[in-house]
This record gives sequence, C-alpha cells and structure tokens, in this order.
Amino acid sequence: MSFGQGGPSWGPGGTQTPDWAALADESAARHRRKKWLLIGGGVLATAVVGAIVATAVVSTSSHGSTGTGKNASELPAPTDLPSSTAEPEPSFSSVAPPPPPDPKDYISDVKKDRAPINVDAFFPGKKLTMGDRVYDKGATQQTKSCAATTKDALGPVLVNNGCDQVIRATYSRDGVAVTVGLAVFGTEAQAKRAAQQAGGSIAPLSGAGVPAFCPAGSVCRRTANSYGRYAYFAITGYTSGKNVTTADKNAYATGDDLTNFTFRQIRHRGELQASAAATAPVG
Repeated sequence: MSFGQGGPSWGPGGTQTPDWAALADESAARHRRKKWLLIGGGVLATAVVGAIVATAVVSTSSHGSTGTGKNASELPAPTDLPSSTAEPEPSFSSVAPPPPPDPKDYISDVKKDRAPINVDAFFPGKKLTMGDRVYDKGATQQTKSCAATTKDALGPVLVNNGCDQVIRATYSRDGVAVTVGLAVFGTEAQAKRAAQQAGGSIAPLSGAGVPAFCPAGSVCRRTANSYGRYAYFAITGYTSGKNVTTADKNAYATGDDLTNFTFRQIRHRGELQASAAATAPVG
C-alpha cells in the first residue's frame, strides 16, 4: 500500500482508494499475535504449577523414607509382617467311622450279653415310681428251676425252649399286687417262641408285706412279652381275692406299669453294654 506525502486521502476528494485486503491481513496478524501470547502464558503457568506439585510429591516421599513422619511410625516394617501362618491345614479322613453298636445286639445273644444277671440288675431298690404312682417292692426270687415258677402250661413251654433261669419280683399298691417273672434264654429266637407259646402264667409270689393273691379259681390278668433273649410274664390280681375284669382300670394300669418297667430295664441293660463296647480301647 502506498500513501502520498499528506497521508492517505479516502474522502470523496481524495485521489487514492484504500487497500482493503492489506488492512484485513494486518488485522488478522495482530489477532494471531495476541492469541499466541495468551497460549504461551497458559503453558508457562501450567509448567510452574506442575513444578510445584512435583516438588510437593518429592518432598512427601522424602519424609516417608526417613521414617520421621507420623504415618511412618504407625506402619510396621515389611520384615515385621509374618510371611506364613503356623496353623495346620484341615484334614479329613476318607474312611467313614463305624456305626455305633446296636444295644439290642447285646441282649439278644448270650455270647454278647455278659453283664451280671441278678435281682438287683433288673428290680433294684425297695420302691418303684412310675409317674405319680409309687409301688412297694415285695418278695423276690432267682432260680434255675424254671418250671417251678409257673402255673399250668407255662412250665413246659419255658423248659422246651431252653429256659436258663427265672427271676421273680412282686410289687403292690392300693390292694393290687403284680408278680413279674423274667425268664432268661440263650437267644432272642428262644425267648420269642416262649412268649408266643405261653399258656398258663407265672406263679404269684407273696411275702415281704404282700399277702397271697390270685388263688386257684380267681380271675387275674396275665401277660406275656419278650425282648432280646428275655421273656417276661406278669400276673396281676387283688390281695382281697376280688376278680379282675376287663373294665378294671386300676388293675390294668398296675400291670402295665410293671411290664413297661421290666422292658425298660432289659433295654437299659443293652444300652449300657453297647456304650461300654463303643468306648473300649481297640487292640
């Protein structure tokens, strides 16, 4: 662009027209210079801030490495941490434990049933309590003459099935007396046959405070059961000689109490022997 000595003349009376393209280029150049100045200042400021942050990080790391900071005193050194545990690893056997002994096995065969057989083993104490009912214990007897403890056809049944011995015990309450006869056999099968074939009854045992009951011709209740190698028989009647009827709840309850007690005593005998076998040392 060229100007005269008096400067540019852009008015109506001027002799020269302005160079509009040159003016636009000059304006754009000024705008670019301003923009680069702003960008350069931002970069410089960012660099300064980055330097400050880097310095702070280096400073913090330096304090931690000297061990003089608060956090350093609270953290254990790497060598203080355990590298392994002393707890043993759990182990499981692949062999299943043997099943516990069956208590009935120990009262079903003479070879296993080795506990003492006597009156106190089955009928201990002087009284028997069943719920709210208390029975006085009367006479007892233990004999190997099985037939002598019976009435009518029960004697031959016991002998024919191999009876080894009989224990009798009598209990009484409120004028009702019960004699239980426990017959011992060699096997469970023998005892079961004796109970199934039972005819007649166990003979009532009086004495020790219990008068004679169930004389010939009177009506008394008779029962027969077995468990393991034991058959047990009961006869229930009134000490007054009164007959027992099927509607006589008192006599039936007394007989049931004594037979239930006898069954529990036999079962308990098996439980004790099974428990002893389970805890006995091997070898």
